Amino acid sequence: MADAYSILVVDDNLLNLKLIEKVLTKEGYIALLTDNGPDARRIAAQEHPNLILLDIEMPDEDGFEIIKKLKNDAATVTIPVIFLTGVSEVDVKLKGFELGAVDYIVKPFHPQEVLARVRIHLKLSIGTNSLVQNQARKLRQVTQAQNAMLPRPEDFPNAGFSVFYLPLEEAGGDFYDILNISNQITGYFLADSSGHDIGTSYITASVKALLAQNCNLVYSPIESMRMINDVLVEILPREKYLTACYMHLNRDTRLMTLVNAGHPPVVYIPKGKPPFFIKTQGDILGMFADATFGIKKIAVNKGDRFFIYSDGLVESSEKKISWVTGMKRLLTIFEGLGKSDLPDVPDILMSRLFNGDPMPEDDIVLLCIEV
Repeated sequence: MADAYSILVVDDNLLNLKLIEKVLTKEGYIALLTDNGPDARRIAAQEHPNLILLDIEMPDEDGFEIIKKLKNDAATVTIPVIFLTGVSEVDVKLKGFELGAVDYIVKPFHPQEVLARVRIHLKLSIGTNSLVQNQARKLRQVTQAQNAMLPRPEDFPNAGFSVFYLPLEEAGGDFYDILNISNQITGYFLADSSGHDIGTSYITASVKALLAQNCNLVYSPIESMRMINDVLVEILPREKYLTACYMHLNRDTRLMTLVNAGHPPVVYIPKGKPPFFIKTQGDILGMFADATFGIKKIAVNKGDRFFIYSDGLVESSEKKISWVTGMKRLLTIFEGLGKSDLPDVPDILMSRLFNGDPMPEDDIVLLCIEV
């Protein structure tokens, strides 16, 4: 027997609820009904419907408030939401799309229009899930993944970066990648994989392939990370996961978008100003099916610099230096580096950090980016 599709309908108008319920159930869908935001969120989290039809104009919590909370909850973030509204102004629609809605149905609605839009977005959802499964299936066929050639600054002259990379073992757990998304847009990715066994090289090759497939103009940076996470959840063993940071720089619009997946905070040095941390919270990659990630958009200027790094830069079990302890002195290490030539910055930082002492007992990756 084929799986039934469930649709959650949220509307404070009882007549609308009953009408949509009748339309959906006649076509074989399961209709879940509620007239308020708190119940809508509870039902969505418990039942995980395939689609949500959400009225905008409701007392207490309106549709915009409800979708914000749905998209901030790991249990409901991936459920497509179609707004029901009696308002047709462009500004209202744009606000809904920015908050994560996939479509609008304007009241008074025709039953066939409701069914048509429900079918379209269920097909799109099925297609996305199929793509995730297909990518996961292809990556499972890799019997022995090898680390791809790490990008060098000379290979990406327009990317504006320098790097320090030191793996602890042959199968390093830390890695990075540079993505030419367009002539104006560059993606910078750095991740720290749990463990240092041979399986780590498999993870590295898999993530590099996923970055190439999913970091493009079609997907926003956070959508790219969600797609990658969905595949990693499918293919990684339970004990494997990654912390990661993805930075998406549009040099034309001067906008840097930062997505954090449980990774240490980025160091930012605006041109001519002191360094400071950009702190964002986010779930790790490859562990949770409905992970949520921290995102921050920053207006930047030419000459600004960003630094992404792995925790091996500051942690040491031998010296009993934890991330919290090492972080306290980290910003002082970066002082004045906005003026140094970019190719020289990684070596200057390593010299300041270790001052001739042996390198710590973990992989180290430091990615220096200049706008």
